[in-house]
Amino acid sequence: MNLYMGLDIGTSGCKAAVFDAEGRLQALARRTYALHFTPDGGAELDAAAVMQACRAAVAEAARGRTANIRALAVSSQGEAFTPLDADGQPLCPAMVSSDTRAAGEVARELPGMDQARLYAITGHTPHPMFTLYKMLWLRANRPGIWQSAARFLCFEDLLHHQLGLDPAISWPLAGRTMMFDVRKHAWSAPILDLAGLTPEQLARPMQSGAIVGAVNDKLAAGWGLPPGVLVAAGGHDQPCSALGAGATESGSAMYATGTVDCITPAFAKPVFSASLMRANLCTYDHAAPGLYATIAVNLTGGNALQWFHDEFGHPERAAARAGGRDAYELLLETAAASSSSLLALPYLAPAGTPYFDTVTPGAVMGLRLTTKRGDILRALLEGLALEMRLNLEILAEAGVPVENLRAVGGGARSDWWNQLKADAVNRPVIVPDVTEAGCLGAAMLACAAHTGADTAALAKSWVRPRKEFAPRQDAAAFYTARYAAYRNLYPALRDFTRQQKLDQ
Repeated sequence: MNLYMGLDIGTSGCKAAVFDAEGRLQALARRTYALHFTPDGGAELDAAAVMQACRAAVAEAARGRTANIRALAVSSQGEAFTPLDADGQPLCPAMVSSDTRAAGEVARELPGMDQARLYAITGHTPHPMFTLYKMLWLRANRPGIWQSAARFLCFEDLLHHQLGLDPAISWPLAGRTMMFDVRKHAWSAPILDLAGLTPEQLARPMQSGAIVGAVNDKLAAGWGLPPGVLVAAGGHDQPCSALGAGATESGSAMYATGTVDCITPAFAKPVFSASLMRANLCTYDHAAPGLYATIAVNLTGGNALQWFHDEFGHPERAAARAGGRDAYELLLETAAASSSSLLALPYLAPAGTPYFDTVTPGAVMGLRLTTKRGDILRALLEGLALEMRLNLEILAEAGVPVENLRAVGGGARSDWWNQLKADAVNRPVIVPDVTEAGCLGAAMLACAAHTGADTAALAKSWVRPRKEFAPRQDAAAFYTARYAAYRNLYPALRDFTRQQKLDQ
């Protein structure tokens, strides 16, 4: 029996999953690692610890199945990179997406590279999360590390390096560096010149699903893998998850609710419109070869439910301990059965697309003495969905309509929440029978590399719908009216926040 492995390298942990040739999960292993914060806004991972965790997860998932594993691929968090010395050893921790130290570099416009030109080349708008600006910060603030660095690798390519391969970076992950020409599928010479880099210091870009190489016998054994196992180029975690959710056709998108809310649509041709640029909606390669994708993101997302759980979910936490149920499931059961007059702006974390606003805070409007805890919880979840509707409307106006959504992540386990999303965004929400979408998407790419199968065809056969939630007519009409009010909430609070700062 042929088996394929997908390795998902995230910010707080990694997962290795093994699937058979029909996409059925055979084994899953997880490991965690610590994210370290620094007083100056840094968010870092010990790259060596991450690789050790990956090795342990891979070995556990492969145990008892090693001889049948034919290929693996990596679904990787974006933007994070590690400088390596000439011996391939990390010179400092990896700077991850949420590291904000590069904000000053974003404020300084690159010579000859205004936002329009950057977007035309990279498909992205400037933000401190992107690798380019983090490298500029490193060059300016850690010159010793910069000068000693022989290579700079993201986590996908760092894993290839650990497996003894000439590192390759998938086109989707390369796109998240803001140093990659997403039309030419090559490192951008003008941007590398401005950053003081050469292509040789970076991994070689490869299309998702292309064969990176075969692991030699000794190294394979150390990872619990068979001799000569193939490694395929994987992708950035969001488009990999979109592939694993079956969002591989124009009009379809993944709707992931985890720590953040994220919608990743698929479209046939790259779109570089002024409206997408204004909304900070990127254009880059999908993990399904030949397609493109964008990311609409709310950085609060599932964080809102966790915050509510931590601050106000004491009864549910106690009941979960006593009865063995999940506290989050119990908490969702307490949400109001119907909408109230509350309207929530879900910016408990900085705003994602379309605003990229790090200042305007969240708010719940309409509180009265009659307001119940369940009303507030429902309003927060409605706000999350209406924020995604805002992004979907912008996408539609830019010529990237989304007709149906594939729900994955922890939030997709709740039928009640899925129905609320369908009603609020006024689009069908399909929940696929997928346990780990990122790992599944990576395993599809590994299978395609080994067998030559078409990746989109694999997605059609491997991803099986579990349930579909259609918008209910009355509820959808209510949320359409509520959405009109919601659109006015952000500009009002933005202006109020700015005025408060001016008055201080």
